[in-house]
Amino acid sequence: MNRQISLLLPSLGLLTAVITAACSTVVPETGRKQFNILDPSKEAARGFSEFQKMKQKLRISTDPQQNAQVQRVGERLSKVMPVPHASWEFVVFEDPSPNAFALPGGKVGIHTGLFQVAESDSGMSAVIGHEVAHVIARHSSERFSQNAAVGAAVTGASYMAGLPIGPLGAGALLMTRKWSREQELEADKMGALFMARAGYDPRESIALWERFADWKLKFQNETTPTFISTHPLDETRIHDLQAYMPTALAEFRR
Repeated sequence: MNRQISLLLPSLGLLTAVITAACSTVVPETGRKQFNILDPSKEAARGFSEFQKMKQKLRISTDPQQNAQVQRVGERLSKVMPVPHASWEFVVFEDPSPNAFALPGGKVGIHTGLFQVAESDSGMSAVIGHEVAHVIARHSSERFSQNAAVGAAVTGASYMAGLPIGPLGAGALLMTRKWSREQELEADKMGALFMARAGYDPRESIALWERFADWKLKFQNETTPTFISTHPLDETRIHDLQAYMPTALAEFRR
């Protein structure tokens, strides 16, 4: 086993060297350096294309109040969210799940089920700010880059050490899930900043996650252990946002 472990070290060392050398991209607002091998100039075009497909495939809501709220909040936030090559579009899709998403290029989708949790313009701004923060921080392409690097390292290490890929792959999965949870917390903080700059009280982001926690208790059976989840516990999100709130409130413009 000692020989096998010694054979793992070159692959792990190579992975560390590659990631360190490639960490030249800096996440706006947080200053965190990230490992990202994808071309950012192609991301907006991909976002435009995927959003167009969604609008053709999914049912779009015609509810006047819901659409008015999303457009109102989206317009204010779009002035403070630095999305490259943005052609802003906010669309409400008929879907009972309380969810939302954002794609590169300023494309944002809101599910009708989200309104029961968002409740207000401030709550909606917390959701949109969080989702667009993922785009600004290029979290999706960062995950792709990390997964590609880890996958190559696991395959190489398994071959060199003569070990089955299963145990190494399981360890790699836990690593990538941890990174995903960290991205979620980063998007929470960035979203709070965007809220504040757009004139929404960032403390409402804490209230939003408290309502999400209540909704999950009523309608979901949460059984996924935190260490294999892609999202942090609501309690963790709330705690981290509370700690970050002085920074966000310093940019709150009523």
